[in-house]
Formats: sequence, C-alpha cells, structure tokens
Amino acid sequence: MRELVILGGGTAGSLMANKMVRRLPSDWRVTVVDQDDLHVYQPGLLFVPFGDLQADEIVRPRMRQLDRAVTTVLAGVEKVDADTRTVFLDNGSTLNWDLLVIATGTELRPELTKGLTDPSYWRKDVHEFYSLEGAQALAERLETWRGGTLVVNVADMPIKCPVAPLEFAFLADDWLRKRGLRDATELVFVTPLDGAFTRPVAAARLGSMLEDRGIKLVPNFLLADVAAGSIGAFSGERVDYDLLVTVPLHGGARPIRDSGLGDELGFVPTHPHTLQSKAHDHIFVLGDATDLPISKAGAVAHFQGDVLPENLLRWIDGRELWQGYDGHANCFIETGGGKAMLIDFNYETEPLPGRFPLPGVGPFHLLEESRINHWGKLAFKGVYWNFIVRGEELPLDHAMSLHGKRTA
Repeated sequence: MRELVILGGGTAGSLMANKMVRRLPSDWRVTVVDQDDLHVYQPGLLFVPFGDLQADEIVRPRMRQLDRAVTTVLAGVEKVDADTRTVFLDNGSTLNWDLLVIATGTELRPELTKGLTDPSYWRKDVHEFYSLEGAQALAERLETWRGGTLVVNVADMPIKCPVAPLEFAFLADDWLRKRGLRDATELVFVTPLDGAFTRPVAAARLGSMLEDRGIKLVPNFLLADVAAGSIGAFSGERVDYDLLVTVPLHGGARPIRDSGLGDELGFVPTHPHTLQSKAHDHIFVLGDATDLPISKAGAVAHFQGDVLPENLLRWIDGRELWQGYDGHANCFIETGGGKAMLIDFNYETEPLPGRFPLPGVGPFHLLEESRINHWGKLAFKGVYWNFIVRGEELPLDHAMSLHGKRTA
C-alpha cells in the first residue's frame, strides 16, 4: 500500500483528503493527521464577539468532514524527517509516506510580543478574536463596554485573513452605533502597513471607508510591546487604549519549524504555481502553511485545491507538473450596516471593480458595498461545510478571470 499523508485536518487538509481519496488508484491510502477532532469555521470567529454567532454554530467534529475512506490519526506531530519520509507523532508512533502534503496552517504567537500576554490585562483589556477562546472572551468584554478608546491592531504581517481586522473595525463601528456608544468611543485602526490593506487599489477604497466612519488610521506601526493602557511601535510611537483588540504575530506550525522545513517564520518555501516544496520533490504544500505572497485565507486553499490534485497525480505518473495556480484569492469584507464588499485578485492583478462571478450580472459587487455581498458572506458558511471542505466541485474557476471586471 502506498501512502499519501496529509498533515492538518483544517480547511486545506480536509478538502485535499476528500478529493484525493476519490482520485487515487486503489493501491494508495490517504491519511490525515491532526491533534484534535475540532474543526472550526474560522470566518465565523469574526461574528462571535458581537453575539451574531455562537461556538456551536462554527465548530464541528473534524472526522465528520472527511470521507469514510480517509484514515484519520488524532495525534500531535512532533517532527517530520523529509529524508527518511517519516512523521513522528506525540503518541510515540510514526507514519511513513510516499507523498506528503503539509496543510498545517498558521499558529498565533502572542508570546513573541513583549508584554502582550501579561496576565494582569491579557483577556481582560487586551484581546484577540482569531481563536475560539479569544473570540468568546472578547464577547464577554464587549458586553461591559461603556466607552473610551478601542484600538484594533495588527502586530505584523502575514496573518490569516488579512481583511478580518478591518472587518472587525467596521463591525465594531456598527455595533457601537446600534448601542448608542459610538460618540463615547474613539475607534482606532493601527496597522504595520502604509495603508488599510496590502493592495493599493483596495487600500485606497478601504482607507476612505475608515475615514467616512470616523475610524482613525495609524499606519506604519510595527508592534514592539504592549503595556497596560498603551502599545508601542519599534519607531518609538505609542498609542493609548482602554480596550485593545490585537491580531498577534503569526507563524508556521511548530513541528514544521522544528523540523527545519520552514523559513524564518515557519512557512514552507513553495513553488508559487505548482505548490511543490522547493526543497523536497515528494512534499507539497497547501493553504496557510505556504510562504506564497498571497492572502492566507480559505478561498486560497479552495483555489489551490483545484490545482494540487492534478499535480499529485502527475507526480505519481512521473509527468511534468502543472503550473496551474495563479495566486487567485477573493474574500467578502463585512463593512457594517448589513453590507459587505468583495475583492478578487491574484499574484499579478489588483482587485478591480465589476461583477462576480458572472460578467455584468454578478450577483456580487466587486469593490463596492452591497447587501447582496453581505448575504453572500453569510451564505458562505453553508457552502463551506457542504461543498468546500468536502472537496465537492463548485462552478468557480481556480484561475482569476478579468471577465466582468473594469480594467480602466
């Protein structure tokens, strides 16, 4: 029996396992390794602090999302030896592979920022919403909010879902207005970028939206330390807060870092179009675990997941790999008031205005706020559980198209 081992049972690992178990020859076994049986719908974490979603609506058993033909191993990974093709698990057992897919995602690393996890204010007046525990704690804190300075901060890039901090700021603005607390609250968005987002066209649009809502933008702020009541940048600048909602430093998964498979941040150097590891031809990488210059988001894993199965089959057959992934990414951006915006881009092309996915029809609006975009964001949860993680085909091309977009 030949072995395809997939490290990680989140979005990327689940969809890849479900696709490959249906496509591999009968002499192959597909094994997914993860440390627990909790699959979290991560886009839902944004809504937990505002009481719009509860934990039981965004968490499901991991194994229920996988085809019955997939072998599941619930254990932590201690080390990966690429030379001997061995995975060492924390229960003392090992797995050997013929092909390995690394889909271990990212880890929050708040402990790397001086003072951030100080118990005198961590999960009290300093919070994050990128974990279930963090989002639930923040929900409790917001219920006691009566006014002051609320700072939304990104420590540094890269992070999962780069638009989520902006979405939080927009939703906080809306939440405060509905409760009559907006005039009592100074809302500040602090980012290491020189604008609201990484892509200039989208950054300009999002920056104007922050201004329109009276949200102060503090750019070029690379977080150095957190103290009671203020955060400091490496430049020496400080910003005061009464409530800090931060997005901590991210890094690749610890076993990948410890095994020497990642870069200085722990992300795996990956060929941008084939998704093959640059160091080992029998290892492929998917989703947030890559070092690719594109958003770490579920849509990216989905589009990559339309390319990688073909390349795994080509590798097995000894054929040339397909240069099929173009960096396609898209995401809905909640902007408050029951509206959202949608952006669609790739390695080479900026987010552009227009309609998606059908040219001239949509129904979704690109780079524009609309209610249909908001409903699309909410409906995505069902699409996620029923189609994406199950590896089902969707009527969306993995490659970005310029059809329906205005380029001039």
